[in-house]
Amino acid sequence: MLKEIGSIFSFLTIFPIGNTNLETVAKYMYIFPVVGIVIGLVVGSIGFGLSLFLEPLIVSLILVTSIAIITGIHHTDGLADFADGLMVKGTIQKKLAVMKDVTTGSAGIMAVVLYAVGMIIALSLTTEYDLFLTVLLSEITAKFSMVMMATIGKSASLGSNSPFLALMKNPKKITVASTLTIIPLILLGGIAGLIVFCASAVFTTFLVVMSKRSFGGITGDVLGATNELTRLMSILIFVST
Repeated sequence: MLKEIGSIFSFLTIFPIGNTNLETVAKYMYIFPVVGIVIGLVVGSIGFGLSLFLEPLIVSLILVTSIAIITGIHHTDGLADFADGLMVKGTIQKKLAVMKDVTTGSAGIMAVVLYAVGMIIALSLTTEYDLFLTVLLSEITAKFSMVMMATIGKSASLGSNSPFLALMKNPKKITVASTLTIIPLILLGGIAGLIVFCASAVFTTFLVVMSKRSFGGITGDVLGATNELTRLMSILIFVST
C-alpha cells in the first residue's frame, strides 16, 4: 500500500515519490484523502509556525503560494478551464473544446483571481492552531470531493479522467474514502468538521449535476476545479464557525 500511496502522492503533488501510472492511481483513488492529510500537515505546520510572528495576511499569502507549488497548480488550471467551459455559449461539444484549449479565457482568469483572493482573505481570518486545523481538514475534504465525484459521476468523454470514473464505482472504495475523511474531520473539527463533510457532499453533488448539464459529464478539469472549490468552501465554513 505504501507504493500505491507514493504513486498517488506523485500524481497529486510535484514530488516524484513513485510511479505515476494512471491506471494505478485511478485504482487507488479512494486513498486520495491520505495524501490530503500529508499535504495538510505540511502546509498547516508552516502556517502555524509563521503565524506566531508574521501578520495574518502575509501568512495566508505564503500558504496559498505553498499549496499552489506543492500541488503543481494543475488543479488550479482545471478551475480556469472549468470556468471557461461554463461561460461559453453553445453545444456541449463546443464547451468541451473550449476546456481543452490551451489558452485561458477571461472567465478562467477571473475565476483563478477570485479563488486566490478568497483563499488569502479566508485564511487570514484564523491563526496558530486553528489555522493549522483549517488547512489540514480542508485539504482532506478537497481530496475526498474528487473521490466522491468520480464515484457518482459519469465521464463526459474518453480521456485521462475515464479510468478514475470507471474504477471508482465500487461501494467499498467510497466507504473507505468517507471513513478516512470523516474521522479526522469529527475528531479534530467537531461540529464544524461534520458540517464541512455534509456541505462538501452536497456541493460535490451539485457540481456533478451542473457538469452533466453543461458538459455531458465529468472531465479532468471538473475534478480539478472541484478540488479547488471544495477547499475554499471548507475554509470559509471553518473560519465562520
